[in-house]
Amino acid sequence: MPSPTAPLDADACYRAVAAHDARFDGAFFIGVTSTGIYCRPVCRVKTPRRENCRFFTHASQAEGAGFRPCLRCRPEFAPQTLAWSAQDASALLAQHAARLLDSPDAWGDDVPSVAGLAARLGVSDRHLRRVFEAELGVSPMDWLQTRRLLAAKQLLADTRLPIAQVALAAGFASLRRFNAAFAAQYRMSPTALRRDGSAPAPGDGIVVTLGYRPPYDVREMLQFLQQRGIAGVEQIDVAAHTVARTLRLDDNTCGWVACRFEPDQHRVQVRVAEALAPQLPRVLARVRAWLDLDADPAAIHAVLGADFPTLAGLRVPGTLDGFELAVRAVIGQQVTVAAARTLTRRLVERFGAALATPIDGLARLFPTPAALAAASGDELGQLGLVRQRQAAIQALASAVSSGQLNLHAGVDVAATMDALKTLPGIGDWTADYIALRALRWPDAFPAGDVALQKALSPDGQRLSARAAQSRAERWRPWRAYAVVRAWQSPPTSLSTS
Repeated sequence: MPSPTAPLDADACYRAVAAHDARFDGAFFIGVTSTGIYCRPVCRVKTPRRENCRFFTHASQAEGAGFRPCLRCRPEFAPQTLAWSAQDASALLAQHAARLLDSPDAWGDDVPSVAGLAARLGVSDRHLRRVFEAELGVSPMDWLQTRRLLAAKQLLADTRLPIAQVALAAGFASLRRFNAAFAAQYRMSPTALRRDGSAPAPGDGIVVTLGYRPPYDVREMLQFLQQRGIAGVEQIDVAAHTVARTLRLDDNTCGWVACRFEPDQHRVQVRVAEALAPQLPRVLARVRAWLDLDADPAAIHAVLGADFPTLAGLRVPGTLDGFELAVRAVIGQQVTVAAARTLTRRLVERFGAALATPIDGLARLFPTPAALAAASGDELGQLGLVRQRQAAIQALASAVSSGQLNLHAGVDVAATMDALKTLPGIGDWTADYIALRALRWPDAFPAGDVALQKALSPDGQRLSARAAQSRAERWRPWRAYAVVRAWQSPPTSLSTS
């Protein structure tokens, strides 16, 4: 799998295209000069002639070269390339900038700009532009424009939203600017992408398909979620390869999301409630993080495979709601998974709002930060939560409700973890666990986890946190994936160095 900065091997790319190899889905795109279209490697159209093919690491590069996205394989469904570097400062800066641009939650109501992006990263906008173009081949705004247009393309094809709402949901400031950008980039009007046929029946939801790179251990992912599933909020059927749950994006936007894995096709069919349609790009970004659809198994296994040779398909389970995950992490401190599930169910029943859904068993939303910030100690104590957990939940809820703390992919991980650890009842383990699942930090490592300490010990006895960290140094920058593998099965052979 090529890295974002490495030149593509055109012959190797062509072989992957001819084989429709899903392992390379999203790792590069193929532009066909005879048609002016660019595709994913898994596209099922007739393989073009080699001399008509150009290869690009990113969709934005293909669009910058004048190619339009394929209407059949739909490049917006491809898993993204989330490379990580622990040493190359320029590559790391460009990767962080791209992740921020790709994360709708990172911006809220703000409009992304190069100046704002540079300020968040602590560099000048001139330096950011230079590094971004050198590493990724396009400017930051060209990158963002491609993401917005592909998001709009998805909304146009899969929803009945009015064009003006599509423009706003995709991040365009006005319908006029959207129409002009769409026509200039794709040489067609937005209405040309509207699919024929009637709109889906009310309640059926919007259906989109998201790809992932194999291998993917679907059973392990769903079993992990099922063991922690909260009645009323989540429904998981391991045998049917399905997971569904309720979701609140803000006080006025809530609904449900239902996913069905199709392992043979290396994809997930996602149904989203119509109420969430105006926020579809944001929802799908969260689904990708929740199910870890953008992971690159080849890059990760190259680092971890010597110690975990049979577990290349394991992913790091994420979350659709960072606040919810943080509360569940607090409740799960020093108790069993079953006990934490029981306590969380009581919390949902007491403070979570009801929600009507077409899915049996989905009927409640997780409590809002405001609701838990306003809860009294007596109310929380009646649920079985001890005083220390009560104080931690209230402080966490207040920090999130006031906007002092944001818990989603794209935030400054180190600063957010430091802020978490200033709250009462939140220590290293809880902050690391939140970083692993909610902040989507691939190098998160909860060294204080008892199960992890036992798994990493050659004799099955608990290691100290310091010893566990020492053992894990060679797994950087993928220690979060090593944690999941160690929980599932201890390493086959660990050196003592």
